[in-house]
Amino acid sequence: MAEDFLDLGHRTLRNVERTLGAAGYTLDHLVKVSMYIRDRRYRAANREVRHAVLGDRRPALTVLVVDHWDDAWLIEIEAVAARQAAP
Repeated sequence: MAEDFLDLGHRTLRNVERTLGAAGYTLDHLVKVSMYIRDRRYRAANREVRHAVLGDRRPALTVLVVDHWDDAWLIEIEAVAARQAAP
């Protein structure tokens, strides 16, 4: 488990990126990202991680502060990717 929010946030978004890659997608295919963070104090770190990994990509975004199942979970991410249908 990661030691802090920045580490865990980077690792979690990189896992999303690897999962997309396994399906033949990239971060450019993201259309919606929902980020569930454990505490309001992680808002700035979450923004920092998101901008570092996603760069100029701007999928629809929801960030919610929630109570997770396990206290060690600081962030959970749900991502939706799509690509344009072939003509």
